[in-house]
Amino acid sequence: MHRYRSHNCGELRAADVDTDVRLSGWLHNRRDLGGILFIDLRDHYGLVQLVARPGTPANEALGSLTKESVVRIDGKVSARGADNVNPDLPTGEVEIEVSDVEVLGAADQIPFTINADDGVNEERRLEYRFLDLRRERMHRNIMLRTAVISAIRHKMVALGFNEMATPILSATSPEGARDFLVPSRLHAGKFYALPQAPQQFKQLLMIAGFDRYFQIAPCFRDEDARADRSPGEFYQLDVEMSFVEQEDVFGPVETLMTELFTEFGNGRRVTSPFPRIPFREAMLKYGSDKPDLRAELELVDVSDVFAGSGFKAFAGKHVRALAVPDTGDQPRKFFDQLGDFAVQQGAKGLAWVRVGEVPQDLEGQGGAPIALSGPIAKFLTEDDTKALVSALDLKPGHAVFFGAGEFDEVSKIMGAVRVEAAKRAGHFVEDEFRFCWIVDFPMFEKDEDTGKIEFSHNPFSMPQGGLEALETKDPLDILAWQYDIVCNGTELSSGAIRNHEPEVMYKAFAIAGYDKETVEAEFGGMLRAFKFGAPPHGGIAPGVDRIVMLLADEPNIRETIAFPLNGNAQDLLMGAPSEVEEARLKELHLSIRKPQAK
Repeated sequence: MHRYRSHNCGELRAADVDTDVRLSGWLHNRRDLGGILFIDLRDHYGLVQLVARPGTPANEALGSLTKESVVRIDGKVSARGADNVNPDLPTGEVEIEVSDVEVLGAADQIPFTINADDGVNEERRLEYRFLDLRRERMHRNIMLRTAVISAIRHKMVALGFNEMATPILSATSPEGARDFLVPSRLHAGKFYALPQAPQQFKQLLMIAGFDRYFQIAPCFRDEDARADRSPGEFYQLDVEMSFVEQEDVFGPVETLMTELFTEFGNGRRVTSPFPRIPFREAMLKYGSDKPDLRAELELVDVSDVFAGSGFKAFAGKHVRALAVPDTGDQPRKFFDQLGDFAVQQGAKGLAWVRVGEVPQDLEGQGGAPIALSGPIAKFLTEDDTKALVSALDLKPGHAVFFGAGEFDEVSKIMGAVRVEAAKRAGHFVEDEFRFCWIVDFPMFEKDEDTGKIEFSHNPFSMPQGGLEALETKDPLDILAWQYDIVCNGTELSSGAIRNHEPEVMYKAFAIAGYDKETVEAEFGGMLRAFKFGAPPHGGIAPGVDRIVMLLADEPNIRETIAFPLNGNAQDLLMGAPSEVEEARLKELHLSIRKPQAK
């Protein structure tokens, strides 16, 4: 028999009764019932119940060990009594009568419970991440991640893409975040940068003629953490294609995402095809360029209704309305709670009206076809009411919520209110993955503080209309061949058809205030390549961590990464970042200048 096991802990079934077995694993749980020990033994593959009878060496050995100790046991498989079968466990019909025990690794007292979620804080979990990963949920998440990455590789190859590796040590990136820098020992005072993305290299692969590339690429950005963004290091499915237009990129990515989320989505439906929503339409209808389409409500711009209104709170402002069906008879608490939610998003309050039937004694008198009630109803004229009925297609039973102010502020607040109202009012679809493409991003925007024109998204995208558009249009009217893929309110990726023409690149950067010499100094390698025959090309890079986060239905991306940094970009397990001894600094031609204490 094998030194450590003849079977794993998850594979024994009723057919194995009376079989002599050897198992190894961790002591997951222990129960003492009248001197008989019942022990759950766990390994990577599952759980199985052990039985150690009173007075046996096995009982004495297993009774004295701490949980999470590692043991090797010998025993015989027996059938559980009918009343003791565990239908929730694959091995629930059997148990192992233990005859011999060997301790392979005794455990100290563990700092938190492994076999139950005891609410331990995240910092403690990350400090002992190797223990945290023993928990069923975390183990399942990491194995899901492994399976997803494996599936991505197989599906991308089947779609005609070739996996290639790009450098980790390179030059600084144009991606926009802070680089992680690596000092050079051989070149004093110079630094490599860890790649924020393989952007330039994958474009160079297209120029080199490889046509369809992909990579599960590690990327490094020195930026703050968010629930859907891990600080420091993350992984993306990096994709690039030659001789393509926007829809040519969408095709294989849609196929991949549909298959991936269907395969690993636990029965949740994937809506297909993915709608294409222009950026400006998304901001108007959903208040966001990453809309959650599970919320089946839309915002409507009603600024014109109130442009000359006597209602001073709305007059002359940008006003967005959200009509919510079947809520007119909701209690006042519903409206107050939604108002509190809006305040949490930064609003001063949330104006609203209910929509009801016109009283019978007023029917047929030529007035508005419905009656409004609520806090602001008295400020709305009959003309206002008629205009709202037309703009929002109002019916009795609707409630209407309003946001007024600057466009961006109203979008942010009412975009959040849209989703929250849909959830509270029963207009939110659970158990579906609703994807969309956000397209037609503006190429440029105006900096509110300086008034200067700058790139709004990706400076290396091809402007729609090419050089002619750059030379003849108002920069703020120029759209780019840029796109995002969004699922359930989470942006999975940005992508673009690339600018591969030097003259277009020079002109685009000139509009943003960069002279030719600066462009050549910053991006000389790419420009040089473009001048030797560059094909039209484009790509995208969906985040692997975010894909797994959605599939695992986890609210925080760190729950799907084996060894993440915490929110302060620290590795609490390994103690990074750490100080470096003086001799090593000297070898790298570095000295440390710490900030002055305040």
